[in-house]
Amino acid sequence: MKPGRRALGIAESYRGTDDGASSTLGGAVVRANRVVDDFVFGSCTVGGSDATDAIIDCWRRLDRPDVRYVFLAGVALAWYNIPDLDVLHEATDRPVVAVTFEDSEGLSEAIEDAFEGAERERRLDSYLALPERRRVTVDGRDLFVRSVGIEAAEADSIVAAYTPERRPEPLRVAKRAARRVDAFRERTEDDEFRRD
Repeated sequence: MKPGRRALGIAESYRGTDDGASSTLGGAVVRANRVVDDFVFGSCTVGGSDATDAIIDCWRRLDRPDVRYVFLAGVALAWYNIPDLDVLHEATDRPVVAVTFEDSEGLSEAIEDAFEGAERERRLDSYLALPERRRVTVDGRDLFVRSVGIEAAEADSIVAAYTPERRPEPLRVAKRAARRVDAFRERTEDDEFRRD
């Protein structure tokens, strides 16, 4: 892969699971040679259903036609605010690759425990409509990948190319950026509260 090829990583940071609270989305454009090229930030609702729209908004505001891939840190943002990978692929016209870092039996049981009625059914439908997750081993570490808009073997190769250690670099940088913005927002809100 060419060292200058760029990927957008989207990760989140939020504190607590209060329904209706906001989760910070961080986006980082990172080249294959690990050079960080740009940032974008947004938010989605904790326990909501707006993650897909929030990610599309970040993509549009970023306005970087040179980005070749979109990486997501997982598929259960902000307390099961599940993005639609097919819609993201269509909106960005880029391959979308969701990466998680732990083996699990899946999220169906957790969703069933956390929600009731129509909310449970809607989230289960969204979750079960996602592409199958597959194990990808990079430097002896297992990652778990779902992808759309790209052949599985190519997606796995791209994940490996962007993963110098443990996590794909666009997701590592995006997560750190989202945490910093989240901490800044929290501090600003605390300062405003003390001034009142």
